[in-house]
Formats: sequence, C-alpha cells, structure tokens
Amino acid sequence: MKIAVISLGCKVNTCESESIATKLRQLGHTVVNEFDKADAYIINTCAVTQEAEKKSRQCVARVRKFNKDAKIYIIGCASEKNPDQFLQKDIEYIAGNANKEGVCNLPIGVNKEELPKVFENMTYSDNSRTRAFVKIQDGCNNFCSYCIIPYLRGRNRSRSIDDIICECNIKSLYTQEIVLTGINVSAYGEDIKATLIDLVKALSKVYCRIRFSSLEVNVISREFLEAMENAGNFCPHFHLSLQSGDDEVLKSMNRKYTRSEFIEKCNLIREYFPFAAITTDIIVGFSTETDEGFQNTYDLAKEVGFADIHVFPYSRRMGTRAYSWKLVDPSIIKEREQKLLALKQELKRNFSESAIGSTRQVLAEYKEGGFAQGYDEYYLRVYFDVEGEVELGKIYKVKITDLYRDGVKGVVINKRK
Repeated sequence: MKIAVISLGCKVNTCESESIATKLRQLGHTVVNEFDKADAYIINTCAVTQEAEKKSRQCVARVRKFNKDAKIYIIGCASEKNPDQFLQKDIEYIAGNANKEGVCNLPIGVNKEELPKVFENMTYSDNSRTRAFVKIQDGCNNFCSYCIIPYLRGRNRSRSIDDIICECNIKSLYTQEIVLTGINVSAYGEDIKATLIDLVKALSKVYCRIRFSSLEVNVISREFLEAMENAGNFCPHFHLSLQSGDDEVLKSMNRKYTRSEFIEKCNLIREYFPFAAITTDIIVGFSTETDEGFQNTYDLAKEVGFADIHVFPYSRRMGTRAYSWKLVDPSIIKEREQKLLALKQELKRNFSESAIGSTRQVLAEYKEGGFAQGYDEYYLRVYFDVEGEVELGKIYKVKITDLYRDGVKGVVINKRK
C-alpha cells in the first residue's frame, strides 16, 4: 500500500512521523512524506495555536483532493485535544499522542489512550533528510498560562542516555548533523536521575556535529556551557524561548525567569561562545502586555542582539489559565508585530554581516539556481558554488564573502572529510 505520512507543527512531530514512516516501510508499505496521491494518509496534527489546529482540520480536505477514496488516519495534538473535530465520514482512525506508532497497524475507530508516564521508544528512523532528528524527551511540567501543550503531551518523560547514544551513533554513520529535540529539552533527565549535562558529556563521543532544537534559559549555567565547549561537537547555536521581555508579563505567563536573568544568561553564553547565534520566540499581544511591556520586550531583543526571532501573535487556547483573560485589541497586536518583525530583519542582517570574512562549516542540503545551500554551525543559511557534483548531506568549509538573499554566500575552501 502507498501511504503518505503528513507531519504538521513542531520538530517533535517531524521526528515521530519519520519513525512511523520507517516502521511502515519495514512492514512492506511504500511511504511518501509529501502531499501526493496515495492509498492512505496518516496526518500527525498540531494544536499549539488556533491556526495550527485549523490547518490540521484543513489537511483532511486537502488530502481528499488527491484521492477521495483514501483511508485517513489522524493522530497528534489536535486529535488529543478534541477528537470530535475529526469525527466525519471516511476517517478511518483517530488517536492522540499515546502509542503513536500503533497507527502503523492501520487500525479502525477512535483510540483515546491515557498519556504515558514514561518515555515511549519508537523505531529508529531512516535517514531521509540531510540532518537527522533524535527525540530525547517528551511532555512538559511548566504549565505556562498560555500553553495547551502540557495537557496534550503529558508530564516530562526522558529517554535513557544509552538509547539516545545508540541511535546517534547509528545516525552519525549516515549524517553529519543531529538535532536533539523534545517538547521541553531543558527538562531532560529530571525523571530518570540524569541531567542534560550528563547527556552532553556522553554525546561528546559521537562523531557528528550536534544541535539542540530549543532550550529554556534556566538550563544555561557555567557547568552546562563548559560541558558543551569540552565536548567539541555541539553547535554554538542557542534557541532560547523568551516569549516576553517584561517582568510583569513573564510572571503572568508563569515563566520562571526575569528579564535581567535572561540577559545575564545570554551574556554568559557569549563568554564561552563569543560568536554564538542566540535565537528566540516572542509572543506579542499577550493579555497582560501593555505598551510599556512591549517596549521592554523590544528593548531586550535589541540589547541581546538575537540572530533571529520567531514572532507569534498571541493565540488563546481553551483549557489554559489565560483563556478567559481580556484580549489586547487586534490592531494593537498587529502594530506591535510589525514593529518586532522590522527589528527581527535588522538584527538578522547584523548577524549575517558579522559572518563576512569568516570561515564556516556548512551542511549542504539543497542545490538550486546554481548554488548549493545549507546551514552553518550557527544556523545561518549559506549559499555557495562548488565545482562538480555537490554531495548533499556533507559539510563544506566555506569562506563567507557577501550578504545574499535570506543569508550569506561564500566560496568553498575545501570539503570537510
């Protein structure tokens, strides 16, 4: 059977979908991971925002355009939150986030399992991408007042260090970059008497560069940064979720740090990694955000000098503590969003300009329009030309010469062996 596995939302969903696709291939199915004509579709849904949940529902209609008689299987956060929204004709199966790999058996009906208390191991995925994703953790105990995810993913659950090392060692034979991902990576180990520092030290023996998908600022310490520095194979890229740069807003969001603590941790990172890329997420228009509060966020972003910012207008989620709070006027949210997006472009350009003249290690991921392109160790997009064939998935040593499109361009010095 030809089965399309469609993943919506976060990198954790991507990682899980790749495991599902690998398991299906092992069972003898032909699997694709794009919108195409197929006999069946597995849709791994998202519910982090109202828009993401809407797109999950729309995905059903979209795949039916390829094959109106196809069997459709729904899993993930949107169906964990509200399976009834998918109860319609011709939906074969609906489940949430528990036992996701069970969908590979192509079951029938609605399966509402309790979320697991321990980490659920999945099939090691095939390397279908130039960089590999490895899931190390699931769930979250933070319960930020705006976030529905802890209710849909359950409490923090960590994967054993031995199992993580085993998968990373296997994948390092086929890829030169591994991304460690999870719902709250910074909480890794709290439930299994381990720490993220223990994991960093263990991963130092993996012959591959390694990147964290996202971190909370509270995990940043001298011991943690020293472990990364000593390991020698971790990328100097830190995606630290900020959400707001105002203390009152942070308190109402139930974030566990202050404005000054966040800045202090960013400065600490640059003690160990002077050219580190620090990227972030910011919510604009949260219910308690005043004009002054937004300005504090804007000023913090400028002071830290983020390499990139993901800007999100606040999307209230039923079931969260902040759901019933008064909303900020949409026109004000739009104005703040545009102002922050303009700053994002300014800071991103500054970071790109700082790379000119340096030499970077660039993972070749695509070739288009005469250029190979990919991301360097700082997660800066680099375009470069090479003589002869480009080996996608390989790392090239590139001298950065100019700004170009959404990143920089450069010339290859020599290929990293």
